[in-house]
Amino acid sequence: MTVLRGLWPEVQDNCTSLGLMLLLVLFMGLARVVTRQQLHRFTMIHTFVLEFLATFQLCCCTHELQLLSEQEPAHPTWPLTLVYFFSLVHGLTLVGTSSNPCGVMMQMLLGGMSSETGALRLSAQLIGALCSRYCVSVLWSLGLSKYHLDERSFACRNPIQVDLPKAIITEAICSFIFHSALLHFQEVRTKLRIHLLAAIITFLVYTGGSLTGAVFNPALALSLHLKCFDEAFLRFFIVYWLAPSLGILLMILMFNFFLPWLYNNHTINKNE
Repeated sequence: MTVLRGLWPEVQDNCTSLGLMLLLVLFMGLARVVTRQQLHRFTMIHTFVLEFLATFQLCCCTHELQLLSEQEPAHPTWPLTLVYFFSLVHGLTLVGTSSNPCGVMMQMLLGGMSSETGALRLSAQLIGALCSRYCVSVLWSLGLSKYHLDERSFACRNPIQVDLPKAIITEAICSFIFHSALLHFQEVRTKLRIHLLAAIITFLVYTGGSLTGAVFNPALALSLHLKCFDEAFLRFFIVYWLAPSLGILLMILMFNFFLPWLYNNHTINKNE
């Protein structure tokens, strides 16, 4: 009984964090419904607002998930379960948006999006990422949980635990794997695809989280580590912006150029 009483405050704090994330998802869902109903005739504004809301939801929830994961770093099962669950939630609720500049970059390079739409989505993502950071700061300042400390949101908690080359490789590989799956799972049934992508995200967080945080999303990295960008801009820009973009470029080169070229060479040699 004494053990249960000792655990009760921790359970309450976890429930508070979960409740905040679920309420946020609910409010963002309502905002998306209103946006689709009221702004569907204004294509550019409609696109901007939906991308802003999606990025805002993703970043706010990830702030809270990161907070929970730091409480018991030696026992990652619970945080990884939450990563999987909220990856499913985001996959179900954020349909039609990318919430990731690398996703926009991929679509633009593959010819699936115009440069104007791409620029609009990128600006919405960056604004959503910055707004989410300040929203989280306000929520944490309310002291709803013992985990919520206002000064946390302004401190640089460097997630890079390896040297620069390894950090670049980690983020590039994570971006390569995730966006390869995103590209090649398009024909898979929606319900199965969402579970597969959630499983891949959870796997990448598990394997790369202790090295760089396995963010592979420049907008999300800006929201999570804005203070670090201010203190060590070049290092964080290379790891969290250039490295994921490099992963996208390598993916496109491999699947659109190298593998078709290899296949055609093999076919020609076989015919000869």
